[in-house]
Amino acid sequence: MDGSKERRGQQYQRRDLVRRINLFFFVVFGMFCILVVKLAHVQLVQGEHMREAEQRTTTRTVPIPPIRGGIFDAAGSPIAYSVPTQALYFTLLPGMKAEDAEALAERLEDVFATYGEEDGMLRSEAIMEQMDLGSDRSYGYMPRKIKHDLTKREVAYFMSHAAEYPQLEVAEESIRAYDASSIAVQLVGYLKTYEAAVQSLDFYKDKQKTNDPYTRYLGHELVGNDGLELLFQDLLRGKNGMKSVAVDAAGHIAGPAVTVYPEKGADLYLTIHKQVQLETEKAIAEHLSYLRTAPFESGDRAPFARAGYAVAMEVDTGKVVAMASIPDYDPNVWRGGRIAQDEWSAIHSIVGNGAIRETYQQWESQEEANKHASSLVFLGSTQKPLTVLIGLAEGLITTNTQYRDAGSFAFGKKGTHRVSVRNDGGRSLGLLEPATALQKSSNAFMAEMIGNALYLRDGKEGVEIWDRYMKSFGLGVTTGSGLLGEQAGVAGYLAEADNASAQSALIYASFGQQGKYTALQLAQYAAVLANRGKRIKPQFAEKAVNAEGETLQTFEPVVLNEVRFPESFWEEIEAGMKSNVQGFDGVTYTFRRKTGTSEQDVSGGRVENAVFIGYAPADNPKVAVAVVVPEGGYGGRGAAPIARKIFDAYQAVYGF
Repeated sequence: MDGSKERRGQQYQRRDLVRRINLFFFVVFGMFCILVVKLAHVQLVQGEHMREAEQRTTTRTVPIPPIRGGIFDAAGSPIAYSVPTQALYFTLLPGMKAEDAEALAERLEDVFATYGEEDGMLRSEAIMEQMDLGSDRSYGYMPRKIKHDLTKREVAYFMSHAAEYPQLEVAEESIRAYDASSIAVQLVGYLKTYEAAVQSLDFYKDKQKTNDPYTRYLGHELVGNDGLELLFQDLLRGKNGMKSVAVDAAGHIAGPAVTVYPEKGADLYLTIHKQVQLETEKAIAEHLSYLRTAPFESGDRAPFARAGYAVAMEVDTGKVVAMASIPDYDPNVWRGGRIAQDEWSAIHSIVGNGAIRETYQQWESQEEANKHASSLVFLGSTQKPLTVLIGLAEGLITTNTQYRDAGSFAFGKKGTHRVSVRNDGGRSLGLLEPATALQKSSNAFMAEMIGNALYLRDGKEGVEIWDRYMKSFGLGVTTGSGLLGEQAGVAGYLAEADNASAQSALIYASFGQQGKYTALQLAQYAAVLANRGKRIKPQFAEKAVNAEGETLQTFEPVVLNEVRFPESFWEEIEAGMKSNVQGFDGVTYTFRRKTGTSEQDVSGGRVENAVFIGYAPADNPKVAVAVVVPEGGYGGRGAAPIARKIFDAYQAVYGF
């Protein structure tokens, strides 16, 4: 009985297993049928469409960097220009394996070693990195630059062996070159790649917002990074070219390329004149050398005079015909937009334009440089023409005011707080009027009759009055040049009024021991004196011209503000600026000038800086000149002889 039940149970299990196996078979069979139907549909119905998709190509564009316009001086001599050069590009072809690329890189290393120059050697590892096989930096269809500035022998080799290198192409591009004479190097500026410039300059951060492929900036193109190269970047740049290539679905090139060549940027003609500029640079360099080695008995010796800054600006137009920051350097170290570390170490302290911003003299270490004066120095007695004008305009003095100069003026409470302002050498200058106070450079007159008088009348508000006059003459505000990094100077009298007293601020400011300003500000200030009140924006360009020679833009004089005084006021200071000065003996033209010797405390001790402002000719001024020589000693000895040579150079080119 029990055995019968067991047999029946086994029969039921076998029948259940058979049913499950049959069910599984029918399910698998059904899925297989569905798969067969789907495959048939894909092959028979969608096959043609998919074959078309596989073979379908799209067009991709590869931008070509624009050709940068040149920079020329006022007479048409090239200062900065684009030089055609040949570059080697690599294109990632379909089916290329990593081992094939490695073999190619090794061959190229041998080619560069055989036909290139030693400083242009490339190792296979660097070549492989430039190939970008993984398309990490570029799309698959985009050519990769392997090497720029190929030698003639390298170009000849690749052209004659083109069939052996279907992945390679020699293409023409351009690099920047500069006149070897180092003309206004810091003013002209230099180039860097866009990738580098956009990291540090706000000017470029909005440039990528455009959708126009012909104006969109390219990562490896060279762009202005300082000076006029940056100021006129939009004019100089031009427009991109475009190479259109057919690309398959895998991103590989599938047809011939069509090229639209780049549009050259505008050529820029400057107000800088090469001859005047080179004479200015030479005058500074030679006089610095003289000051450091002059006989002690001459009184000219200035052993730490290692830098000089000068600007010559036309009085009526604002055209800057010379701007020098010495020492300078060969700008061709920036060739290709890059600079070697050892070259940068040699010039980093003089790359900045000391005529518009604070720079330090070139010393063996930064610690030593900090012990000396920078390019921003006190005005010294060059402040005094404006001081007299303020005194006249505020009614503190008249053109007939007389003052007996005893050699000094004391102020403050008697005892420990009594301070004495002395003339140079403590000399008593006798009976003075405003013009003779200027001629004899009386510190006592300026301090008592104007600085102290303004304080006694207006208290701390007198500092604000003083500040307004200073700014109206361009001192304490930027000149409007537009140059990157231009500084407004340091209005030290504001801090003196807050930290010490308004009285000391105005007294020290009156004879030039409070404000520090740039050479360009001083030139603009001198021009305001020369044209009797008009502050004109400095201009660096005459015109921009396209590749066809058509003038795209001209640059006209811009009056920033005007100060109106009676003619008698101007005549008074002009009379005070007509005395002779060292280095101007035998000139064939008339001039007006004021020298300054400003004292300054630096960590290395107290130093004397030489400053000069002036204009010529006297009655119908054409050009204003400013010279600053940190630690150059007396202005009449350290700066005036340089100014004389600048005036002479301008006269030789333009005439008075």
